[in-house]
Amino acid sequence: MPPPRTRGTALQRQLAELRGPDVPAKALDARALAALAANPGCARRAILDGAGVNKTALASALGSPSAFGQSQFALTRGNAFEAKVKADGGAELLRLVHEKLDRSAEPPSHARVPDLTASGPQGRTARTELELREATAHPGTWTLLDHPMLALDVAGSSAFLEPDAVVVHPDGGWTVVEIKSFPLLDGSADPAKVGAAARQAAVYVLALEEVAARLAPEGATAPQVRHRVLLVCPRDFSNLPAASAVDIRKQRAVTARQLARLTRIEDIADALPEGTCFSPELPVEELTAAVESVPATYAPECLSACELAFHCRARSREEGAVTTLGRPVRAELGGLTTVEEVLAAARGEAGDPGDPAVAALRRAAALRAEALEAACR
Repeated sequence: MPPPRTRGTALQRQLAELRGPDVPAKALDARALAALAANPGCARRAILDGAGVNKTALASALGSPSAFGQSQFALTRGNAFEAKVKADGGAELLRLVHEKLDRSAEPPSHARVPDLTASGPQGRTARTELELREATAHPGTWTLLDHPMLALDVAGSSAFLEPDAVVVHPDGGWTVVEIKSFPLLDGSADPAKVGAAARQAAVYVLALEEVAARLAPEGATAPQVRHRVLLVCPRDFSNLPAASAVDIRKQRAVTARQLARLTRIEDIADALPEGTCFSPELPVEELTAAVESVPATYAPECLSACELAFHCRARSREEGAVTTLGRPVRAELGGLTTVEEVLAAARGEAGDPGDPAVAALRRAAALRAEALEAACR
């Protein structure tokens, strides 16, 4: 087996070849990681994200443009709101952290806001780790890290993550802050959007836990990474910030478990046909063959999380896969994986009568036939 460094260099070269010549890698962010963790069985998304392929451009080249992502207007509005929240050295942001998460601490009349500027993601990651070490080593003051850079190993590939902010409390604890542009109406927000923000924050917490473990001397207690994060949103229909504490213990546990289940990127890459490339510049037939050479696990939830969802849905429908109907339906049908198999089992043409799923389908078909016969009388 090659030494780790040699194998890592070879893998990076292999992933660069998958993107195409001179195509820059698209950064794997927390949003993508949260979506990947929600569908760990999808080797297609894993290799595309691991290789840094721009899935939006890829979907357009395949003829199934993505409707996923934020509009330019939403991005501009979000950036303006974030700047407002962090104005004056983050005074309002720290006030919200104190109010919602740490009332027992001294109010943040002043705070350290270190400069995290460095060259490249590796440099910024090292700078962030240095400032976290410095803040933790000198308790008693508040520290605000504005857009720190964190690294997380995902299936053998490094992902560089950039949370909106990380706050170090006077007691040395660390809190992730998520700033979103969707509103808090009467103190509550859209549950789906809050859930997505919580899953994204869980990825940051996992990355911070790795940093905390490295900073602790052998036998010493690592800095506490708090599992309640601060979600900051506009209040009602104004541009004034409001905040809510969100417990992400469940999301953190699920995300950690799902990321651990991901097949390592090099295993997927090694199984690809020689010369496979996902460059959007390729002819559509060649590009489609390359994408189809990697198995996908489509589910309706992909429509809100993956740029290739329309392409994968079309293929899933062509194959008659029951996953097109949703994971709960797939789980109920056991070994029946296609709609054709399900219908044949319901009609009594195939399937083991002792299989609970087959028995339930035949019972449902008999009840339907009785209902239709009664309606025709």
